[in-house]
Amino acid sequence: MLFLRPVELEDLDALLEMSIEVGSGMTSMPNDEGTWLSRVTNSKDTFAGLIDANKSEGVYFLVAEDSDTQTVVGTTAIYVGIGTRTPFYSYKSTLIVQYSDVLKKTIENRVLHLVNDFTRAAELGSLFLRKPYRHSGYGQFMSRSRYLMLADFPDQFDESVMAELRGWQNAEGHSPFWQALGKKFFDLPFENADYISATKGTQFIQELMPKYPVYVDLLPEEAQACIGKPHDISAKAIHMLEKEGFYYDGYVDLFDGGPTVHCRKSLIRSVRETTVKTVSILTATSAKTELHDPNQRYMISNRNIAHYRITIAPANVLDNTLEITAECAAVLGVTAGDSVSLIAMEEK
Repeated sequence: MLFLRPVELEDLDALLEMSIEVGSGMTSMPNDEGTWLSRVTNSKDTFAGLIDANKSEGVYFLVAEDSDTQTVVGTTAIYVGIGTRTPFYSYKSTLIVQYSDVLKKTIENRVLHLVNDFTRAAELGSLFLRKPYRHSGYGQFMSRSRYLMLADFPDQFDESVMAELRGWQNAEGHSPFWQALGKKFFDLPFENADYISATKGTQFIQELMPKYPVYVDLLPEEAQACIGKPHDISAKAIHMLEKEGFYYDGYVDLFDGGPTVHCRKSLIRSVRETTVKTVSILTATSAKTELHDPNQRYMISNRNIAHYRITIAPANVLDNTLEITAECAAVLGVTAGDSVSLIAMEEK
C-alpha cells in the first residue's frame, strides 16, 4: 500500500537517488546533499510548529513509501511563507496601451514586470513519482493529497496558493526564454542558474536581474512564444491544477518563462470537497466482501500533524462513519473512533 508521511533524515539517500532521476529543470529537486539536509531539517521544524510562515520560509515535505517494501518512491510538498526570508521573484505580463493624437494610432505593448506578488503564499511543489509507480492513479493521489493537508490544517497556510510549472524547452533542452533574457544578465547556462537558485538561494537574482520592465516585442519571436507556455511534460499537471480551480493570469518564471498558476485556498475544489468521518474497521475476514465498491478509492488522512499519514484505499462511506480495512488503519495509525479526512479519487 502506498502512503505519504513527513520526510525523515533516513530518507536522504533515496532523495538523492530521485534527484538524479529527475535531472535538470526541477529546481526543488537538486542533486545536492547539503540542500536536502537543510530541507529535511526545515520540514521537521515546520511539522513541529517551529516555523512562523509570516516571518520565515518553511516546508511540509512528504515522501511516498511503499508499505510492502518500505522503500521511498516519491515526493510531494507544500512550501509556506515563500519570499519572507529571500525575495520570491516572478514576471507579471501586463498590457500597456498608448495613443498618439498626431499619428491617430493606438499602440499596445506587452511588458514583463519583476514582482514579488506571491510573498507569504503557499506553494505546491516537488511532485515526483518513480516510474514503476506511475500507474493506478498514484500520480493523482500524490498531487491531490496536498489539498487534503490544506483542508486538515487551514491555519498553517496562507489563503494564496500557487504552483510554478516548468517552462517550454526544445528537444535539446534549451530554453529560448532564458537565452533571450536571463543569460544576458547572468552569463550562465540555464542549468547552472537553476542549480544555483535551488542550492544557494535567489540573492544573485536580486543583485543582477534588471528592475526595469521588459518589452516583449523586443525579444526574439521564439522567446515570446515561450511566455506562459509549459513544458510538454507539464501539460497533464497544469490540466489537473485547472480542474481544481487554479488559473493563469500572466505570472511567469523569470528563468524559463513557464506559467505560474494560483487559487484562493478556500476555493480549491478538493479542499471544499474534503469531509471528516469517524473510523470503523472492517474485520480481516469480511473486508473484501463488505466493501461496497472495491474499485472506488479514497485519499484518507489521519488528521494528526505530529504523525501525519495519507493513503489511498477503498472504503465504505456512511453518514458519519468511514469503514476501512485493518491494513488501511494500520498504515494511517488510527483505531476505531478516530477522525479521518477523505476525498474521493477520480477513477477511470
